[in-house]
Amino acid sequence: MEATPGTVRPGGRTAKVRAAVLAATQEALVDGGFHALTPDRVAAVAGVGKTTVYRRWRSPAGLVADLLRDMAEQSLPAADTGSLEGDLRANAALVRDTLTDPRMGPVFAAVIAAAACDQECADALHGFYATRLAEWAPAVERGLGRGEIPAGTDPLEVLRAVSAPLYYRFAVSREPLTADVAERAASAALAAARAGAFAF
Repeated sequence: MEATPGTVRPGGRTAKVRAAVLAATQEALVDGGFHALTPDRVAAVAGVGKTTVYRRWRSPAGLVADLLRDMAEQSLPAADTGSLEGDLRANAALVRDTLTDPRMGPVFAAVIAAAACDQECADALHGFYATRLAEWAPAVERGLGRGEIPAGTDPLEVLRAVSAPLYYRFAVSREPLTADVAERAASAALAAARAGAFAF
């Protein structure tokens, strides 16, 4: 059975090739968005053969999918501040810092745009966020255990409520993403959770 593009777990020289290709992929997304991403360009910037890129990643969408897997694996671990309020504020701050980063912001903008018109990119983006939500879910579960929110609260819905206003400003309304905005997103999600909005 043929592997999905970019899913082989490499070691040695193969790992170096993958790292170079993913770095070149990120650079192309920052410079020109998804439409500027081509296997030929990535191969030239990464210093590897075009046949290597085409054989392993096959398409721009395959490159994006592997980049998102790598980003999910290397993302910062979830916070454990001792309170749900602190953890949600930390989550909101991390999302805000990522989206306003001069390099990562354009990468996410390009990937979100690509996901709107390419199913493979959409699936990869879904996988990225599923991984990150699973990483942060224990923070909400600890809050449940401490009695900070009602029993039956869905941890993933709480986390989605934190990040949704930030992504709306980033990708839809294009409004500034300030620290105050992140604080309000966390506070609103916590208030809703305490009121039982996410208890099913």
